[in-house]
Amino acid sequence: MTTAPEAPQLTELLDNAPTNWGKWGPDDEVGSLNYLTAEQVIAGASLIKKGALFTLQRLIGDPKGDPVWPGRSPATREMILDESHWDDGGDGPAFPGGLHYADDKINAFLQGSTQYDALGHVWYGGKIWNGFDARTTIGGLDKASVEPIAERGVAGRAVLLDMARHRGVDHLGPRETYDHTDLEKCAQAQGIEIKPRDILIIRTNHLELFFQQGDKFYDDFCEPGLVYSPELVEWFHAKEIPNLVTDTIANEITTDPNNGVALVLHNALMRNLGIAFTEICDLEKLAADCADDGVYEFFYVAAPLKIHNATGSPVNPVVIK
Repeated sequence: MTTAPEAPQLTELLDNAPTNWGKWGPDDEVGSLNYLTAEQVIAGASLIKKGALFTLQRLIGDPKGDPVWPGRSPATREMILDESHWDDGGDGPAFPGGLHYADDKINAFLQGSTQYDALGHVWYGGKIWNGFDARTTIGGLDKASVEPIAERGVAGRAVLLDMARHRGVDHLGPRETYDHTDLEKCAQAQGIEIKPRDILIIRTNHLELFFQQGDKFYDDFCEPGLVYSPELVEWFHAKEIPNLVTDTIANEITTDPNNGVALVLHNALMRNLGIAFTEICDLEKLAADCADDGVYEFFYVAAPLKIHNATGSPVNPVVIK
């Protein structure tokens, strides 16, 4: 009986990988979002032609279920105040004039819905984005939290790369991979160019399986997605990609089939290059519209919630065509 070789450490695998550490100064906490200058924002806004809006957030508290990373629980909403509190014997507060109101709250993982990762969310070798010490994460992210991204906001030209339609399937299956060459081929088939500093939005529709399978979706869990290679990382580096947006939970194949390492690109792209990750998006209405009118480039704008020291934040990105 043979055993699989031990997976290499990220320090070994990414030993010679490119980084953007120090490119925007020793205190930078937003990384490659710095590529989204005023010029990029204006270029993105110039693509607005018909004024159609598409929101990309998945519903929190969906009666059909909320897909989340294994080990996280979906958000729960609790009603705190409603009309029943003013029934006889109720404890509804009395306001002059007879005002009644409803109030509720949620208990949720900050990365338990459509969300932005903070650049300090993942690391290896004791260093997070820009070389900050990983011990700055203890008790909350003192460096590279989601707060600077939320303060800055994200806007620019974005392109949809519909990998599912490109491959002629309703959805990509578990462990299905693609790389930068596949992204280029998809763009070419759609009649668009991936330009430097584009926000990349990739559709797999893989989470359709979650809604079909329920909890069985997590059996032998391994999502489809981008797969690591030095060439792919260099492509993202050379293209100066600021933001990677997908409809999967983790934006990349969960466990790399070539080396057995989990979430390599979270480190090679986010930790090293400072590329913002946006995950668990609902791209179905946008993708249907793009397939209908043949327009796969548009203006993208997003701002996660301003949460101090947080590792991530819910977001409702908006695409305008």
